Amino acid sequence: MKRTLITGAAGFLGSHLCDRFIAEGHYVVGMDNLITGDFKNIGHLFENENFEFSHHDVTKFVHTPSDLDYILHFASPASPIDYLKIPIQTLKVGSLGTLNLLGLAKEKNARILVASTSEVYGNPLVHPQNEEYYGNVSPIGPRGVYDEAKRFMESITMAYHRHHGLETRIVRIFNTYGSRMRLNDGRVVPAFMGQALRGEDLTVFGDGSQTRSFTYIDDQVEGIFRLLMSDYVEPVNIGNPDETTIKEFAEEIIKLTGTDQKIIYKPLPQDDPLQRQPDITRAKEILGWQPKVHRSEGLKKVFEYFKSLSSEELQKKEHRNFSKNS
Repeated sequence: MKRTLITGAAGFLGSHLCDRFIAEGHYVVGMDNLITGDFKNIGHLFENENFEFSHHDVTKFVHTPSDLDYILHFASPASPIDYLKIPIQTLKVGSLGTLNLLGLAKEKNARILVASTSEVYGNPLVHPQNEEYYGNVSPIGPRGVYDEAKRFMESITMAYHRHHGLETRIVRIFNTYGSRMRLNDGRVVPAFMGQALRGEDLTVFGDGSQTRSFTYIDDQVEGIFRLLMSDYVEPVNIGNPDETTIKEFAEEIIKLTGTDQKIIYKPLPQDDPLQRQPDITRAKEILGWQPKVHRSEGLKKVFEYFKSLSSEELQKKEHRNFSKNS
């Protein structure tokens, strides 16, 4: 039985990866410090004999006594609300956390996949974005704590591959949505869904002409799994090239939810990217992967998930217990 360590296991994407790897016959060690993760995302796994949980911060030394075949590093805040509240922790998990896990992979002779992001492209001057584009990122802007953490992650991962011959993989994740997302975490899909279900007007930043491309969670997990099992070491975009403006997306949510809310506009945050669309040529050619779930189908599933939440959960605002310690 293959043994796989997944960091950020109690998060949205990490918890779905735990499900997938257990289904593939792996023994999964899920690691999380629960700053942004939630036990409820993995509660269904605690009685599974092929799962164990480690409550640990990967910016501290990481050790597991048993052998490991694979490591997936998904421990990082992913929503703007989170990484703007905990900027130093965000930088540390992308730098120190990645360094610790690369060291563990070297010790265990394990293959490691690190979760990068489309944010490495910044506010792009190339559209759609392919993996050879270096990006347009402000290292000192408020979003730089996330963008540069991921850019450093990619750099040190490739250094370990070239210098130590470590088996490494890098996935660049574009906007992904699905069940287990937190309402009010600042990401577009849960933000709009939450506002619609609470009868609030939908908030669009800027004039709504900025674009995003949304990938359903099942497609994202499939792409990540294929990349890990491939022989390709350079970054690969995993995303859905079906691009839409934020204004059009808000109108789509209003129609889906059957509400009559209005769209209200607020100033665009600093360094917010105006365009986001993946070029997935590399994923198609190397992994034989492309998204299968159309946005209309995926959003219906997510809407049913959010409707199933209790009224207390729908009304709850984000009050995370973020430490000020660096």
